[in-house]
Parts: sequence; structure tokens; C-alpha cells
Amino acid sequence: MKTVHLLLATAVSVLSGSATVYAQSSKIDEFKSWPQGTSPKEIGDRIAARFVASPHAGFNTARPPKVIIYPETCAWYGALIFAKQTGNKMLTKQLAERFEPLLGSQDTLIPVPDHVDYTVFGAVPLELYMQTKDPRYLKIGKTMADKQWGPPEGKRVTAESHRFYDKGLTWQTRLWIDDMFMITAVQAQAYRATGDQKYINRAAKEMVFYLDSLQQPNGLFYHAPDVPYFWGRGDGWMAVGMSELLRSLPKNNPNRERIMTGYKKMMATLLKYQAEDGMWRQLIDDPASWKETSATGMFTCAFITGVKEGWLDKKVYAPAARKAWLSLIRYINSDNDITDVCEGTNKKNDHQYYLDRKRNTGDLHGQAPLLWCATALLR
Repeated sequence: MKTVHLLLATAVSVLSGSATVYAQSSKIDEFKSWPQGTSPKEIGDRIAARFVASPHAGFNTARPPKVIIYPETCAWYGALIFAKQTGNKMLTKQLAERFEPLLGSQDTLIPVPDHVDYTVFGAVPLELYMQTKDPRYLKIGKTMADKQWGPPEGKRVTAESHRFYDKGLTWQTRLWIDDMFMITAVQAQAYRATGDQKYINRAAKEMVFYLDSLQQPNGLFYHAPDVPYFWGRGDGWMAVGMSELLRSLPKNNPNRERIMTGYKKMMATLLKYQAEDGMWRQLIDDPASWKETSATGMFTCAFITGVKEGWLDKKVYAPAARKAWLSLIRYINSDNDITDVCEGTNKKNDHQYYLDRKRNTGDLHGQAPLLWCATALLR
């Protein structure tokens, strides 16, 4: 009899222990428990340090650029928000020092804000202003945001520029999905820096126009109206653009519900196309296309933000985001450069064109989303 009692007691003990372990494991936050060397803080520190040590980057070339181009802007912005989130004052100082020559002898590196890819640069000085309170940064960033909605001017103005301007949209509208990060980022930053709702209202109106023009019934986006392909990074700009905009868009904004609907529809479809290992592909719906890191980083950031903000079901999207992050960072090499980044890409109505794009290493199109993801995970 004693033996029976002992066996029963042991069984109860084991079952209780199992229940305790299960209860504890079920409470583990997918965004807080990381294998050694994979945490967002560790990865963010590595990628930010790599950026600080890097020279200004050209576009698909090793030559120094004549002006700062948008991939560097995106990585610079990413490093700044990571520094803020982690309280790394030294990193903020280093990133401000990188800007200092642009306030003097190298001011020609500041792009003329006459195109979405150049105007987005304003997001960097606006972030520097919010972290340092130096009014020089505010002046530059605010000027760029204002010129984006001012009267069309400069050599890039076309008849379409006036048509869009007359509709209350930015004259820089061109209906490429890339724009929905480039435009909304600088306008959202201007709102965050000044508190003036005109900036975020502009961005929301523009986003709805792009949603109505480019989002397909499955929730994804063609690169442009005349390019019917679901290019990974192009859709990535859209995913991050929507999630970043919604993060700051006031709840009473009349366009918020429309944008949220478009965002959730896209997220649901992206979930279906996520590969078994957590990655996404160069052409999202083509299982034969290669796995691409910049798009994966952007989609991961959009998932993380949606879970953190309570827009997406945590039970569904948090594990998917975790899987994506852990898969994505395996592409980082010993130099802290991410591999398999699609090179800078114009639109083209040619399926093979997208499949044949060069796979770069250390391209800032891919480095930037790593910093965005790290920040979003820590936020």
C-alpha cells in the first residue's frame, strides 16, 4: 500500500510540475525571450555600430554619392530611433556628428526636396531635433516636409504634378508603392516634432489615395498601376509605411479606419505567403523566387508593430514575427552586413526582371529594416 501511495504522490508531483512548466512557458512573451546573440538589443547594437563606421553610400555603386540617398536616410533614421529606444546617448551623439558636416562645408550632400526619394531625408534632422532640441535640425526637416506639399517647383515638375497638387495631394505623387514610406515618414516625423496635425493629416490622405489606387483584392500591392507584380520590398515599403503612420495617426482622424482596414488585409495575406522558415520572397506570391531580406525585415516590423499596438492577434502574429526575426538575422555575416538584399530597383513590367535583380550584401535597403525591427521589438 505504501508503494501505491508513493507512486500516486510521484505521479501527482510530476503532473503538477508539468502543469507549472506549461503555465510558465505559455506566459513567455515571444518578443522578450531570445536565444543568446539573437536579442533585438544585441543585433541592433551591431547593426548601428556598422552604420556609424560606414561612409555615405551610393546607389548601386561603390562611388561616394553627390547627395544622401534614401537607403542611407532609412538606416540613419533607424539607428536614431534605436538609440532613443535603448537610451544610448553615445550612439545619438555619433549620429549627430555624422550630420555636422552637412550643416557646413558638406551642405551640398543634403538633397533638394523635389522627389519622394530625396524629401524623405527630412525624417533624419527631425529625429535629431526631437532628441537634441537643436533648432537647426528642425528648420531643415520642417522645410523639406513643407516643400513636399507646397506648389510644384523645380526641374521634376510635370503636368501630373499640378494635377495631384490641385487634388490636395503632394505634387511628388507618382503611384509607386515605395512612396508610401518615403512620403508618410517625413510627414509623420514633422507631426511628431511639431505637434501640428496638418502633417499627419496630409500623410493619411495620401495613403488612402494609394490604397484606393494600388491595393489588390488579396491585400497586396502592385509595384505601380502598369506593373502587375507583388515585388517584396515594394510591398515592404507599404507595410512599414502603414504601420508607422497608424502608430502616430490620431484615433479621430477620418482616414484612420480606411488605412487600418487596408493594413490588416495586407497582414493577413502576408501571413499566408510566409515561408516555412519565416522568410518572404523577392516576388511574394512566386514560390520559385528567392528569399529576400529587406522585404522580410519590413514585413516583420509591420507584424511586430501591429502586435505591440494591439491591432493584430498576438497568438497568430507574434509567433510569425518571432520566426521571421530569428530567420532574418541568420543572414547577417561576420562583418555585420546582411546578405541577399535586392539591389535598388525601378519598376518594370517584366516578371523575370524582378527575379534577376542582384543580391547585395550590406546594402542599406536591408540594414535599415533590421534597426526598425530591433526598435519595434524593444518599444
